[in-house]
Amino acid sequence: MNNADLQGPSSRNQQVMQYAIRLGDDALVLGHRLSEWSSKAPFLEEDLALSNVALDYIGRARMFYGYASELAADGRTEDDFAYTRNEREFQNLLIHELPKGDFAFTMVRQLIVDIFNTHFLHQLEQSSDQTLSGVAAKAIKETRYHLRRSREWITRLGGGTEESQQRTQKALNSLWGYTPELFELDELEQQLCNNNIGVNNTLLSAIWHQQIADILTEAGLTVPENSWTVKGGRSGYHTENLGHLLTELQFVHRSMPGLEW
Repeated sequence: MNNADLQGPSSRNQQVMQYAIRLGDDALVLGHRLSEWSSKAPFLEEDLALSNVALDYIGRARMFYGYASELAADGRTEDDFAYTRNEREFQNLLIHELPKGDFAFTMVRQLIVDIFNTHFLHQLEQSSDQTLSGVAAKAIKETRYHLRRSREWITRLGGGTEESQQRTQKALNSLWGYTPELFELDELEQQLCNNNIGVNNTLLSAIWHQQIADILTEAGLTVPENSWTVKGGRSGYHTENLGHLLTELQFVHRSMPGLEW
């Protein structure tokens, strides 16, 4: 899709706009969660590293929201998407909104998401939409670095002390039921896939499961059983955690609406 195609409203533009918004939601919510480690990480270098990863996600959210505002062509800006919607209007996957937990929980979540994003963004680079493809090309470079970090940490935690191994396994068990949602495809995504715009997440499942199983085995951890699953994020059904997160994230903007600095 060329920028010239953005002139005037169309159902296709609306679909791409919604797709960009939900990808922005994923990035914004996880970026905010990671920012909560600022000044609280185990040591200074990791404090800086997690803060930088958080900034990568916030920058990614801005790119997706900025594109959505172009497609909307109604005066809305990236700030409107980030700060003026309530939790029912957000479409992020549920795994991104869960509280940061302890360090093992955060790194297990990052491993899950980093592996998925590596393959997702590689496919999004092939999109016929030039803007989505361009965002993916920028973001995948960051994601490869993110994955290198999370893989190293899971290997260290799994092969470390008895406590670190137990905490990491506990985090895996508590997060595993949120992973099936990564590979679901709703009607919007299916239509965009049919037009070579979106990514068919269902096709990423096998390679994701194989890659994470290899890493967990290397770390001396056990792949959890698929005994439960939670979903609903793409439909606007969230855990109670998202409402609390948005209250903090949106407070300043809602307190002084329209303020620019």
